[in-house]
Amino acid sequence: MVIPSVRAQATPTPTGLGIVQTAVQSFQASPPTWQSALLSNIIIFVLGSPILLSGLSHPGIGAAFLLGTLTWRAFGPSGFLLVATYFVIGTAATKVKMAQKEAQGVAEKRKGRRGPGSVIGSSAAGCVCAFLSIFGVGGKAFSHLWELGFVASFCTKLSDTVSSEIGKAYGKATYLITTFKIVPRGTEGAVSIEGTIAGLLASIVLSFVGSLMGEINIPEAVICVIASQIANLGESLIGAVLQEKEGFQWLTNDVVNVLNISMGSILAVLVQYIVLQNWYS
Repeated sequence: MVIPSVRAQATPTPTGLGIVQTAVQSFQASPPTWQSALLSNIIIFVLGSPILLSGLSHPGIGAAFLLGTLTWRAFGPSGFLLVATYFVIGTAATKVKMAQKEAQGVAEKRKGRRGPGSVIGSSAAGCVCAFLSIFGVGGKAFSHLWELGFVASFCTKLSDTVSSEIGKAYGKATYLITTFKIVPRGTEGAVSIEGTIAGLLASIVLSFVGSLMGEINIPEAVICVIASQIANLGESLIGAVLQEKEGFQWLTNDVVNVLNISMGSILAVLVQYIVLQNWYS
């Protein structure tokens, strides 16, 4: 009697190829899941750590990781690329003439490396839009409005950052928004021609990226640009009238950032929902 031999089945072990395939599947997951968002961000943040460290502190990177994961889950790779573009342009503008800004006392702390407060303050409105999208608030009819608000919030913040940093670097004269009197660079509520133009161009570039990625269309890109400029005007008024005044010590730059991007996001959503809907009906 011949007893058949029993072959031991090898337990499958993860291979390099398997890991790559898992990563590719995560990038391509549609719609995005929390798992795919988490894995994609881990890979991107590990590979991009040198770039991230140039513009963020270590706690700031932690906050950015949470933002990136939330963004990927809500709006997929296109939303993530929009935020990445915002980060690259904003960091580059912050680094412009850093030595001059430091000498004048108007440079960002840590040589422009932003902390978690700045990350949260700059992305709060976008995070709200992401959560509204994830949980389907308003149903399918509102899903695109939340994406529009998301794009508008980052267009607003990038415009604000670039106008401020380029104004501090190249502004020949800075004017207080309420009186148009010439004031020192870095004064709250001050604007410059050079900075204002740079900020406008930055919002145009980022809104174009949003339309290129399919997040918004061209008319909506125009809405984002207009909303960002109105919001930045409001932010300058807040800075000139209230910030650093007695009784408003709580109105820090991070708080003003939240108000600024919230104005840009809300304006864009309202224009799209109320004005354009009535126009086409």
